[in-house]
Amino acid sequence: MAENLSVKHLLGIKHLTLDDIQLIFKTADHFKEVINRPIKKIPSLRDITIVNLFFENSTRTRISFELAERRLSADIINFSASQSSVSKGETLIDTVKNILAMKVDMVVMRHPNPGAAVFLSKHINASIVNAGDGAHEHPTQALLDAYTIREKYGDVKGKKIAIIGDVLHSRVALSNIFCLNKLGAEVTVCGPATLIPQYIQELGVKVNHNLKETLNWCDVAMLLRIQLERQGVNFIPSLREYAMTFGVNLDTLNKIERPITIMHPGPINRGVELSSDAADSKHSLILTQVENGVAIRMAIIYLLAGNITISNFS
Repeated sequence: MAENLSVKHLLGIKHLTLDDIQLIFKTADHFKEVINRPIKKIPSLRDITIVNLFFENSTRTRISFELAERRLSADIINFSASQSSVSKGETLIDTVKNILAMKVDMVVMRHPNPGAAVFLSKHINASIVNAGDGAHEHPTQALLDAYTIREKYGDVKGKKIAIIGDVLHSRVALSNIFCLNKLGAEVTVCGPATLIPQYIQELGVKVNHNLKETLNWCDVAMLLRIQLERQGVNFIPSLREYAMTFGVNLDTLNKIERPITIMHPGPINRGVELSSDAADSKHSLILTQVENGVAIRMAIIYLLAGNITISNFS
């Protein structure tokens, strides 16, 4: 296996090779050990400066990236569009060029427009990590999800994964489909017809609009949030009706004859796609996903920084 990524940026799962994904997982295994030590900080990237450039609100992803960067001893600049000259009309390129003039090595960016990270990568020299671009991709979330499945089952290949909910507006769903397919999983998407993209079968997934059938088929159920903020019109009659038809609760899980694992990228709309008793049950890997998110993001930042400087685990 190669010891370097084949890419300079992490723009999307579709740009990664299978070897890239396996290298990220192998590196995350090392960092999972590091973050469980009494002293969690290592000096691997003490000469690297990273800017967290968030044009959308974020809590979990931003904190996870910042914690990963601090664990690696990188210098960090946190940028919020609402508190910057972007609100005065400054363009994305001008904003980043001004930041790069401060000698920044890497940019972690979340942006509401699909393709923003790819656009930026063509105009600046720093490594770009896509932390979510509109409803397009969220590659680090997909990687930590697949890593969590690998940790639970030993391998992703051959596992039956159901992605349930608002697939139409979900960047997590698209990145997971790309990632799980590369790793050899079987993927089914489930939800109301209005929230399943047309022609999604062309991505190598199956479609099922029956929640009970889908849960009885899968090993892992990834629940997605209804993203009302991305919907210009109503795609469902009401959240209450959605919860009754596609919501998962503990009673539903206990009636399934085979073992099943529940995952969710967060934030959870408790009582809509997932009940509290199910989210907090033995079936849930949600908190494991959060922990693994730090290790995966440490691995990605460390490997991309290998294009900038060479350092060893210590």
